[in-house]
Amino acid sequence: MTDQILIHGLQYGIYILEGALCLLLAKQGAWRRQLSFFVYVTLLFAVDGLARPAVLDHFGRASMGFFYFYWLTDVALAMGAFLLTCSFFRRACKQEEKLWRFVRLFLVFVFLVVVAISVLSLTRHYTQLYTVFIVEFSQNLYFSCLVLNTLLFVMMQQLAIEDDPLALLVCGMGLQFAGEAAGLALLHLTSGGDFARLIFSFLNPICTLGMLIIWIYAVTKAPQTVLSPSSVGKQAALAGALSD
Repeated sequence: MTDQILIHGLQYGIYILEGALCLLLAKQGAWRRQLSFFVYVTLLFAVDGLARPAVLDHFGRASMGFFYFYWLTDVALAMGAFLLTCSFFRRACKQEEKLWRFVRLFLVFVFLVVVAISVLSLTRHYTQLYTVFIVEFSQNLYFSCLVLNTLLFVMMQQLAIEDDPLALLVCGMGLQFAGEAAGLALLHLTSGGDFARLIFSFLNPICTLGMLIIWIYAVTKAPQTVLSPSSVGKQAALAGALSD
């Protein structure tokens, strides 16, 4: 009983922070400066904070209607997370078009690989569209976002990109993806045991709360993007190496 109260408390805390972040971005006019981030946060609040609770209340947790709706919206959120990650790469590479052209091709390649792997799983279980293809596609896409997010953070450090708000947004997203990946790994290793399920039920919302807190802190800071001369030189050298 206490566990359920804590879980519900964390969930309502997430709803409040999602709504607060949407209002904060709207107040700042984020659709002009951070359109992709604003769209993703709005989608996250609309799906997770409004639509899913309404469908859950109407159909019930054990219903097929809620099951289908949950996983379809999970694919939408996974796509949104992937596109947001791409926009973070674009922001990090905005001073060097050659580097961005290479990164853009790499991002397209990663997405096609995720689709191919998911379709391959469907060919082995062609009658299980929801339980295999959609679930696996969503999880594969989230995992690719985790890897890309890590690569982005490393790239920002190597190129000395001094964009504190972007670094915080990337760190927040990395916390969310890493927490979910760790929880799913624990479930697989323990074959879905009760203890692993309990840990996962707490780990995921705690990481989501952490992400939202970091994001709120990021958007309340003055948006400053400063490239040091050394970072410009590193970007130019990397772009030249990729183009050769």
